[in-house]
Amino acid sequence: MNYALRGLEGGQYKPLCEGDIKVIHELSARLLEETGIRVTNKEVLQKFKEAGAEVDCNTSQIRIPRSLLEDAIASAPSQILLSGRDENNDLLLKNNRTYMGTGGTVLYVLDPYTGERRRATLKDLQNAARLAESLDNLHFFMLPLYPLELDISNVDVNRFQCGLMNTSKHVMGGVYTVEGIREVIKMAEEMAGGAEQLRKRPLVSMVTCVMSPLLMDDVYASLLMEVAYQGIPLVCPAEPMAGATGPVTLAGTLAISNAETLSGLVLAQIVNRGTPTIYGTVASTMDMKNGSYLSGAVEMGLLNAASVQLARFYDLPIYATAGMSDSKMPDVQAGYEKATSAMMVALAGANFIHDAAGFLDFCSTFSFEQMVIDDEIIGLCMRALKGIEVNENTLAEEVIKRVGPGGNFLTSKHTLDNYRNEMFFPTIGDRRSRRSWEKNGKLDALYRARDKVHHLFSN
Repeated sequence: MNYALRGLEGGQYKPLCEGDIKVIHELSARLLEETGIRVTNKEVLQKFKEAGAEVDCNTSQIRIPRSLLEDAIASAPSQILLSGRDENNDLLLKNNRTYMGTGGTVLYVLDPYTGERRRATLKDLQNAARLAESLDNLHFFMLPLYPLELDISNVDVNRFQCGLMNTSKHVMGGVYTVEGIREVIKMAEEMAGGAEQLRKRPLVSMVTCVMSPLLMDDVYASLLMEVAYQGIPLVCPAEPMAGATGPVTLAGTLAISNAETLSGLVLAQIVNRGTPTIYGTVASTMDMKNGSYLSGAVEMGLLNAASVQLARFYDLPIYATAGMSDSKMPDVQAGYEKATSAMMVALAGANFIHDAAGFLDFCSTFSFEQMVIDDEIIGLCMRALKGIEVNENTLAEEVIKRVGPGGNFLTSKHTLDNYRNEMFFPTIGDRRSRRSWEKNGKLDALYRARDKVHHLFSN
């Protein structure tokens, strides 16, 4: 069965109790009001000052009063439409409706023919978009690669063009220059049929970020303001690492992550009230043995699942992270790390789960084969979200009575009518007998995924 594009409801998994959510919120509000955020952009400092924040020009710190924070949260939309060129690929981010897809942005790919890691190219990005279009369980295409042959002055428009021209799914991406944002929006307006049409049905959305701990730097602040001015859906995630740029305790990292992403939301609403702003988090942990960033840690799943509950508290849609691995290749480690966090955050009900397809090696390398395998993991997550439907048909009382003791249900019309809606059918996983598997070459999942990639690229 194809569960893609269904926006199935999550919310079954809740790592925080209701009291915990309020405690973390109160700490985040105090951090913004008493400690504040350091801002290195003079225009942003002025914007905050005019909005009523306390600005210390000597330290470049702004303190956001609770009233300004609450007003910004109230002005941000509680649901956001992210459109595809094909309306069947539209995403409506609201409540616990869940979608999963690729993420961005890395500099290296595992070559699908040699297996060697190399620098990413524009052609790789085109192929990734084509592959995303062909994979039923991927709901959107977030630009996963930075083509290293391009100059920064033209990377934005070329990246988004790759996405828009090679998939009919919604395209989100990080941005790098103010002029690049304008070029991308102009291109998207032409594709959408005009400026007004693009705002009604946004084919693109954009990502900036707040630095941890509690820092809004010059470049990202300028990018955030430009996207907000343009009225394009925006996410400004925080990315604290527990033990490094966030407290080693997960509760403390949640509080600082929450404060940071809310500061970005406040700025977006100051610049353009009503800007469709998605609450965002990429929170993770540091490896306490060697000081490196971790993307496959179970704690990352916990942090992102808990962040879903905070976003629900504010009635904001959420962009969360799951489905990554620290393994260097598509192997057993990649499988269990990816499946663990993907299932946790999907069941928590995150709206837009990025990085869930293709990433390996501490989120530094993209693999086409892994993207295919991850499509299957996402399919399993969506089947779990669907749950068990209980009604007269699914209870099958009359069928059970008719078959009776000692009978079988295989030949029942009820089985034929319902099996496709009840069961998930893998395309990469092998469910044949060992004898059949051995007869057909003893091929593992990686080989089957690679074969699928090669077939797509050659056709």
